Amino acid sequence: MLNLSHTSTPLRILALSGALALAACGGGGGDDSGGGQGTLQVSMTDAPACGYDHVFVTVNKVRVHSNANAEPGAGGWVDIDVVPARRIDLLSLTNGVLTTLGQTVLSAGNYQQVRLVLDANRGGGSGALANSVVPTGGTEQPLDTPSAVQSGIKINRSFSVASGTLTDLVLDFDACKSVVTRGNGTYGLKPVVTAIPTVVSGAVTGVVASAPGARVYAERNGVVVKATVADANGNFTLSPIEQSSTAGTVDVVVVPGAANGRGTGIVRSVPVVARSSTVISNSASPMSLPTSTYRRVSGTVSPASAEATLRALQLVNGGTFEIAATAAATDTGAYSLYATEPALPVAAPVIGTYQATLPIPLQPDGAAGGKYSVQATSNSGAVVTQQVDVNTADVIQNLSF
Repeated sequence: MLNLSHTSTPLRILALSGALALAACGGGGGDDSGGGQGTLQVSMTDAPACGYDHVFVTVNKVRVHSNANAEPGAGGWVDIDVVPARRIDLLSLTNGVLTTLGQTVLSAGNYQQVRLVLDANRGGGSGALANSVVPTGGTEQPLDTPSAVQSGIKINRSFSVASGTLTDLVLDFDACKSVVTRGNGTYGLKPVVTAIPTVVSGAVTGVVASAPGARVYAERNGVVVKATVADANGNFTLSPIEQSSTAGTVDVVVVPGAANGRGTGIVRSVPVVARSSTVISNSASPMSLPTSTYRRVSGTVSPASAEATLRALQLVNGGTFEIAATAAATDTGAYSLYATEPALPVAAPVIGTYQATLPIPLQPDGAAGGKYSVQATSNSGAVVTQQVDVNTADVIQNLSF
């Protein structure tokens, strides 16, 4: 096996240079109906993290299998070993930037399961932590990983490898929803990772005025399918976004944050075109958003063993949109949207529908200003929702299953 070097490059350059050469370890193969072999290349990208300057994970290997229910010790796995293991700052992988983990030859056919295997933190050593976080303005802290992570973060995702072709698969690691703050001040990993074939994926780009670091989401029916942060000039790229078999569009939601003092902007029905980009704003016609104060919603979810994920949803012009998300502490159930700054805009959001001619007109929905639903989902899939109004003050909202 060959040593690997770090590569980061925009996702839109699909033929990645400097790919990490890896050897396949293990046997197995897909449901080979056509015969022959193809090549699988696996890369990783990230959504923005909430309240962290860095989120480090160390990748040991990627495993693929043709059976969605195969256990780690079963036969038939094909391994892409990362040698030496790669310590990656997830927060460097935004705005369409990815890092290539490796590639391997596979039997042509269909595959159903991917596992991302991380190294564990090891005590007593003097080297860098394998997995860690740096809270905004703070110092590096260990990121505890459950034992299951060493067996591989399981991702059920069907994809095909065709004979004589290269298949690109991107693992999207959502750092914001994956890092859990505990009541005792420690940090744990509750991994949220999806796999996206780039052959059926496209991009959405734009520019938001006076809002560096704005959080930008591509959503379908109020569910985030891709997220990023705007750069220092307000430029953002949402990529890869999978072309859905049932919906070829996404809604783009821009939340500038308290530091920028501006409210939410939404562009509905933005087309997603495979291997192409859709522009919703540019430097000549940037998204212009209203000024806004921000307020915090916090509280406790009980029981803490529910390990709840929380979302702040807003009903705007007849559609529901996710504005913020976090995870409750696994030991106390405490949560805050967000932990580092008030998260929810008070001003009425502005909303418009995609058109190719820029700028896209955005109109305020006055009835939606400051009004949200806080939705908690337990590890068993149970859902509870409470309405909150932040127009006059921060809100403490407890939830229970």
